[in-house]
This record gives sequence, C-alpha cells and structure tokens, in this order.
Amino acid sequence: MQARAGLPFSGRDVRLDLFRGLANWAIFLDHIPHEALSWITIRNYGFSDAADLFVFISGYTAALVFARLMVERGYTPAALRLAKRALKLYAAHIVVVVTYIALVASVSREFHDPDDLNQFNVALFMSAPFREFIQALALIYKPVNLDVLPLYVLLLGTFAPALWLMVRNANLTLAGSVVVYLGARHFGWNLPAAPTGLWYFNPFAWQLLFFLGAWSALGGARALHPLVRTRAAFWLAIAYLVFALVVTIAICAPDFGGHFPHWLLEPFDPNDKTNLAPYRVVHFVALAVVVVRFTPADSPILKWRALAPLIKCGQSSLQVFCVGILLSFCAHAAIELSRDSLWVQFLVGGAGILLMTAVAYCWTSSRQRDPVLASPVRIGELA
Repeated sequence: MQARAGLPFSGRDVRLDLFRGLANWAIFLDHIPHEALSWITIRNYGFSDAADLFVFISGYTAALVFARLMVERGYTPAALRLAKRALKLYAAHIVVVVTYIALVASVSREFHDPDDLNQFNVALFMSAPFREFIQALALIYKPVNLDVLPLYVLLLGTFAPALWLMVRNANLTLAGSVVVYLGARHFGWNLPAAPTGLWYFNPFAWQLLFFLGAWSALGGARALHPLVRTRAAFWLAIAYLVFALVVTIAICAPDFGGHFPHWLLEPFDPNDKTNLAPYRVVHFVALAVVVVRFTPADSPILKWRALAPLIKCGQSSLQVFCVGILLSFCAHAAIELSRDSLWVQFLVGGAGILLMTAVAYCWTSSRQRDPVLASPVRIGELA
C-alpha cells in the first residue's frame, strides 16, 4: 500500500488519556439528573460537551493504532483487528444493557417507583423482553444514557475501508466525511431506534468528529500546527468560546437571557446534539486550539500527580465508561431517595468518580500482572 498521509508517531500521547479520562468523568456526572457537580462540566459553558471529546479522541486513537498496522501489515490484518475491537465493544455494550435494565427494574420494584422504568426507557423492555432484546442486539433498542457506545461500535466496525482510503489521501477522505455530514443534516439521514424514534447520536452526522480525529492523527494536526499557533487563530478561538459561553448562560438563565435579542439566541436553542450542529463542531475546534496552545505533548503539566487519576481512567477507558454508566443510575436513585439533598448530590458524585478511578487502577494492575493483557498492541487497542 502506498501511504500518502503522514503516519502517526508510535509513542503514546498522554494528552489523549488525560482528556479521555476527563470525558468519562464528565459523562458520568452529566448522566445524573439533579447532580450539583455536573455544573462543573463543559456542557454548561459552551455548545459542545464530553461526548464530542469522546468521539473525536476515539477517531484519533483508532487511526493512531490501526493506520500503521494497515500500512505495515496490510489491509486484512488491520481490518480483522478493527473488527475484533468492535466486537469487544459490542459485547461490552450488551453486558451493560442487560445489567442496566436489571438494575433499573430492581430499584424501581424495591422502592415502588415505576416512573424510573419510563424515564430510562426500560418499561418498553419489560413489556416485551424477547422482542426488545433482539432489538438491543441490533442496536435499535437502547435504554436512556446508553447511546455513546453503540455509536462507537458502529463507527469502529465500519472504519476499515475508510482508513484504507485515509492512509492514501487523508484530506480527500475527510472531505467525503463532510459531504456525508452535510447530506445527513439536509436530508435527515439517521438510523431507527425503539420504540419509534431515531438514534440520539445520529451516526451519519457524528462520524464527522470521528473522522476529524483520525485525520488529525494522520498528519492533519501537524499540517495545521503553524496556523493554530498564530495569534489570530488563538484570539478567534477565544472570541468564539466567549460568545458560546454567553449564549449558553443566556439560554439557561432566562433573567440574563432577557438582555439579548431573541434572534441571537434562537439558532442555539435547543442545542442540536442529535445531528451535531455546526456550531458544536466549531466550538470543539476552538477548544482544541486553546488547549493545544497551552498543553503541548511535552508539557510538564502532564506529569502532575494530581492528574494521574484522570490519565489512569483514560488508559482504561472502556472499563471506566461502562462502570460509570451503571454508577450514574445508582447515583440518580440515591439522590431521588434523599429528595434531591445537596450533600447527597456531592457525596454520590464524588463517590462515583472515586469508584471509577479505583476500577482504572485495578484494571491496570491486573493488566500488568497478565503478560497477554500487557502486550503493547493490546494496550493500544484498549486505549
């Protein structure tokens, strides 16, 4: 294969682990209704949120791990490895779905709270478990908050042909991704979801962030580096972030929003997350410009001991993510039982993050003891 795109370096970029860990913590907090700690997450201060970061890093990591494998060993070994990874993610999703349904149903029955069954889209499964389990296997039925992993499964499972094109011409492949994104937004392309809806994360739209991440890993970020480092790019990014902050606060706080004309806020309310509104993509790119400016790959900040738990959670992302999904409902149940007690909100939020971090450290420890799990390729795939 003749590779025209720049291959990623073979080392590990700790920033990926750091921000993936941060995304996992934020997704956990954002999934808990009435959680006071969720006010520290980025979704309250701009257009994009942790999901955008998660999908971008997923694409970046997929290219980082599998592009070199495809060039050095050929299409088939890389495609098989991608399929194996996608199947592992798929299996993890099904296990989480079954566990999540059992957890919601048990808590609802124990505390005589049938509202949870409807709120988390579990009542549909309870009414026809065999039919909905088949739907779950087909990624059509998903309980509430279990939408991110199916998106990742689909994108990774179909990535091999696109990666083959991307290592030959990354720019052209990204252009094709943009065309699909625009077509999805214009024509309403999406996939069905039970009972009568569509995927919450429209894969035809969200693939753009995934491919943008892969393109960045295959030389795109390096090509744009001189532009990103300019003062003009930096201050444009800052200006857009400030604009997004003001608009988001104005929408969330009607008293403050009353000082702004309706036409200014209307395009952003509601925030079109399902179809990945363009202003979300621009907001994410602006954040990336600022973060890269202050956090280069060799930044001493990455060696701070205070950031070690976040980095560790990013290194065991799949395990931490799955545990976080289950813990988010447990936290919701505890907050409801306490009648939205503020101290319980802080307690369950902090306890959940501690448990997720403990899972990451335990998984890393077991991986180091097992020579099969500790192989470099395996670690790269788990990233």
